[in-house]
Amino acid sequence: MTAPQTPHENQPPDEPHGAGADPGDGPELARELREGALIALVVAVSGVLLGLLWAWLAPRVPLIADTHNVYLKNTEGEEAIGADGTFFLLGLGFGLVSAAAVFLFRRRGGVPLVVALAVGGLLGAVLAWLTGMWLGPTPDVVAHARQVGPGVVFDGPLRLQAKGALLVWPAAAMATLIALTGLFGPRDPELDGPVVPDWSGHHHEPPAAR
Repeated sequence: MTAPQTPHENQPPDEPHGAGADPGDGPELARELREGALIALVVAVSGVLLGLLWAWLAPRVPLIADTHNVYLKNTEGEEAIGADGTFFLLGLGFGLVSAAAVFLFRRRGGVPLVVALAVGGLLGAVLAWLTGMWLGPTPDVVAHARQVGPGVVFDGPLRLQAKGALLVWPAAAMATLIALTGLFGPRDPELDGPVVPDWSGHHHEPPAAR
């Protein structure tokens, strides 16, 4: 017979497989993904409101036609640039508001929330662009000119010349959420003092009670 073997000195017993995993990680991640999908959907749908505001606030491009061609009434007008600028400012405002609303709802950041804001903001910007063009004057300039007649000023279609303005909403939302999380988000608990590792390899037993 052989003597029973004892575990090596200072070697902890083997832990069962998966003992260190947090059982709450799975449900927590699933909940964050569901919340992220809901946030992305709500933010994207709010793009309809941005489109309504854009169609209402953007300056119109006056056109005039003769019997053959259609011309700009003001050849040096800045109405087209004004439409892009209006969309830019509205996208910036919607990005700030949507990020602030998400932070107040969750009180923290996180990758799922940032991704949700980015995706929702981009979809909302595209939806706002399409909504604004649909609510604006007809894009069929020739038919509109024939309808009003020669020499009559009419509004040109609402267009977004600078497509980069579509990225203003998601970029502003992500930057705002990250900034709010860094300034007002929960802090990690601080340790009482510096942790000094023990490189001696000796196991220190607690003193016995007297």
